Amino acid sequence: MSAYIIARITVTNPLDYQSYASQTVATAEKFGGRFVVKGGAQQVLEGNCPDRHVIIEFPDRAAALDWYSSDAYRRILPLALNSSERDIVLVDGI
Repeated sequence: MSAYIIARITVTNPLDYQSYASQTVATAEKFGGRFVVKGGAQQVLEGNCPDRHVIIEFPDRAAALDWYSSDAYRRILPLALNSSERDIVLVDGI
């Protein structure tokens, strides 16, 4: 069953965040990850939303967790943590 990493992000330092974001696709692809949403224009229909959303589809929960804990992702993670405020969840697909 597919699994999705969903991120709600407020970017606080665009230059540093771009350095992080430019590297994420290559790291996720190694684990079967496919970006379904990566930023993009958004229209708020209800509630308050951060300025950026990301959804990454993985073949299963294990692949998503393997990516998140991989050395390649852990090397770039400090860039994201220092340049944004984020809520990240892992959700099983249907």
